[in-house]
Amino acid sequence: MTTEAPRWIKSSYSDNGGNCIEAATDLAVPHGTVPVRDSKNPGGPVLNLPAAAFASFVTGVKAGAFGAV
Repeated sequence: MTTEAPRWIKSSYSDNGGNCIEAATDLAVPHGTVPVRDSKNPGGPVLNLPAAAFASFVTGVKAGAFGAV
């Protein structure tokens, strides 16, 4: 069993008053998941998203599929 700690990252665009998420993309290859959490509550719940679903989400964001925020 692997006990790797996630390496949390936040987008360099995340200067919007604290409404941010953090993702641990370093676990995508070894575990097939991307943990995501609220940056304001690092001890709170974590969503473990399938790596392919997270990649599709990021692609959609970059393409403007979700509109302007």
